Amino acid sequence: MFSKETISEDYKIIQDEICRGLELADGSAKFAEELWEREGGGGRTRIIQNGNVIEKGGVNFSAVHGKLPESLKKVLKTDQDDFFATGVSIVIHPKHPLVPIIHMNIRYFEMSDEVRWFGGGIDLTPHYVFEDDARFFHQQLKQTCDQYSAEFYPKFKIWADDYFYIKHRNETRGVGGIFYDKLTPDSSGLDWGSLFAFSKSVGRTFVPAYAELIKRNKDKQFTDAQKQWQYQRRSRYVEFNLVYDAGTRFGLETNGRIESILMSLPPQANWVYDFSPQPGSEEEKTLKYLKKGVDWA
Repeated sequence: MFSKETISEDYKIIQDEICRGLELADGSAKFAEELWEREGGGGRTRIIQNGNVIEKGGVNFSAVHGKLPESLKKVLKTDQDDFFATGVSIVIHPKHPLVPIIHMNIRYFEMSDEVRWFGGGIDLTPHYVFEDDARFFHQQLKQTCDQYSAEFYPKFKIWADDYFYIKHRNETRGVGGIFYDKLTPDSSGLDWGSLFAFSKSVGRTFVPAYAELIKRNKDKQFTDAQKQWQYQRRSRYVEFNLVYDAGTRFGLETNGRIESILMSLPPQANWVYDFSPQPGSEEEKTLKYLKKGVDWA
């Protein structure tokens, strides 16, 4: 049987592995680390900036505990106060408009032996949707899920489509991926040890999947118009994270470290009034893919 301390230590190892893999994929930039503490735990914020490929990215680890505010107790439908949460959270914003934004999160939440679960997922937000890249990405996630349950990928893919949805834009944030929350033996059919192993496998899917997408696209030529489109697509990412993202809300409502919470935001994003892409353009094609239910795998 594992403990919450074991989970935290293994998540720190995964953070180390991902940072090494991203530095290798970028070929230039190195992560800067900031250790932080709060009343009830702390973490390791690691930021990479101004590289060959990555304009801004963060790979954060945290392990925190404390008292849940009343607002979150209502959301979680619990009368318990004490909580422990640990996880690794990643957002990468590339320089190149043909290299996609990527997000990953693996986490564990515990209030007692009876109230605890795993959550997480990975999703891809291309500025331009390339069908082969989207299929490759989803196939990697499906392979990881299928090692544990044939039900995981189709279930978690739908969950991602629903979660990473910008309601006020009537579009998905990108081409989705997998998302899961409150995963327990009762909800998954797996024991706690297998769920922990699955969580770590999701974390270790990140580097090989994203490194391949970087390799495919980082040397392609691009135009200034494509760069401007990248800034506009980033604005949708900002809107989702500030309006809908549960992790952002949890961090803010539990007095989390603001710099670590908002590291997901890009260094620059543009809002263009009432933009309409040219008919038949790559921009229009991309918008047509930003919907639920696309079968990528």
